[in-house]
Amino acid sequence: MAMSLVSRVSRLHLVQRGVLFHLNTARMASSLLINEPKYSWLKELGLSEENHGVFNGTWFGSGEVVESISPSNHKPIAKVIQGNLSDYEKCVSASAKAYQMWCEVPAPKRGEVVRQFGDAFREKIDILGRLISLEMGKIVVEGVGEVQEFVDIADYAAGLSRMFDGKVFPSERPNHMLLEQWNPLGVVGVISAFNFPCAVYGWNNALALTCGNVCLWKGAPTTPLTSIAVTKVLETVLKDNNLPGAICSMICGGTDVGIAMTKDERIPLISFTGSTPAGHKVSQAVHDRFGKCVLELGGNNAIIVLEDADLNIAIPAIMFACIGTAGQRCTTTRRLIVHEKLHDQVVEKLINAYKQLRVGDPLEPSTLYGPLHTKDAVGMFQRAVEAAKAQGGTVVCGGKTMQREGNYVEPTIVVGLKHDADIVLKETFAPILYVIKTQGFEEAVQWNNEVKQGLSSSLFTQNLNHLFRWIGPKGSDCGLINVNIPTSGAEIGGAFGGEKHTGGGRESGSDSWKQYMRRSTCTINFGKQLPLAQGIKFE
Repeated sequence: MAMSLVSRVSRLHLVQRGVLFHLNTARMASSLLINEPKYSWLKELGLSEENHGVFNGTWFGSGEVVESISPSNHKPIAKVIQGNLSDYEKCVSASAKAYQMWCEVPAPKRGEVVRQFGDAFREKIDILGRLISLEMGKIVVEGVGEVQEFVDIADYAAGLSRMFDGKVFPSERPNHMLLEQWNPLGVVGVISAFNFPCAVYGWNNALALTCGNVCLWKGAPTTPLTSIAVTKVLETVLKDNNLPGAICSMICGGTDVGIAMTKDERIPLISFTGSTPAGHKVSQAVHDRFGKCVLELGGNNAIIVLEDADLNIAIPAIMFACIGTAGQRCTTTRRLIVHEKLHDQVVEKLINAYKQLRVGDPLEPSTLYGPLHTKDAVGMFQRAVEAAKAQGGTVVCGGKTMQREGNYVEPTIVVGLKHDADIVLKETFAPILYVIKTQGFEEAVQWNNEVKQGLSSSLFTQNLNHLFRWIGPKGSDCGLINVNIPTSGAEIGGAFGGEKHTGGGRESGSDSWKQYMRRSTCTINFGKQLPLAQGIKFE
């Protein structure tokens, strides 16, 4: 009888625990933004409460379950089951297998598939742009602009599929043909960053696939839902063309997956976007196995405003370059070098412009300035402001965190620092602008070039002499050299990338496609004799 009572109590206890477990699970699910009516549109992207974060033709995941957190309100959007190293191995194997058939598809037909990618993103451009805004934190117009970049590069790659070419050279030997042949590399690994969770992969994906490669993509750990949603769009197009999904494999995961990619000899090319210190480690790992790298790293970018600058275009350009994406673009302006005669006027105009900035929910169309991506970024912002003060700078605008929900900080302007102050020479991924006085063009160019990075730069002038010297051999040492436009906002038609500690890689337009292929010099003897080069006789 006693045992029966104990048994009944135990069963009751287990039932209560089970009910409590299910209640807690239900509460956790209901707390996700995806279940709120305001965000129900997320499900139109194929997302759910819990999403598999690995794709190689099928969706799966065996790793840690993580939540994607919105920077604007610190609330979880949805859950993702990440991949582990075993899942990674399945992706690489499937990608290598898919490459064997994809590389033999004629280039124009590959380009047609990529063109269809662009059409598919056109249909999803607004809703996918909203996801990027919600998960990354950039304002919605910038989120939509990211998807537009994928559309544009898909159109570009479709045309490229009928145009990339080698050369035919005159041979010094009779009845010989000397020519170049370009062939794909194989599996291209793409490791992208949080600040452009769609566009950067698009640049790599469109060119790599058109050139005959397949892609294995690892997006940023903090933007996994964007990686999943983008891949679902690609999956649909591949299915419609009866092609293996592993042509566009994807894995959400941590540092262990990224390290495995960099060391994997089955991946001949790694395209990495991120910080300079992380890029240095990637470069070492890939080059240790004699692989190839496309590195797009940091940028401590400067705008120079000379005495003859048109401030009607300079001020709005500076403002966009400094606060676009809340200062989290690799092309964000961090240093403003202004002629001493214009310094005070420019600072005053910028302060007035900053005060009119519309801050708010990045999903609201009227918002021009959203949050930083993470709480860690807020801490980095605070430390940089304090360092600037300690090194002699004066904060004339901003400098504090905002008392509101989310990772919001005040866009900040600092004056009075020396051009070579430690904090000025350091890239801080936040909306902090250091304004520096200069006496003239030569000094300003020297200061532009004294930082370790060499990504983007811009000069505001009406002087043709200064303009052409700026883009010449003694001018800016950056990969992007602009005149009378911001440092950010590059078009896909030109090669994107920078020099020095920015990594030297080039993505997107021009002849960037060459990085995704291997070049062979081919000599063909179609005669009956065997003349040797340089007139050598071996008889």
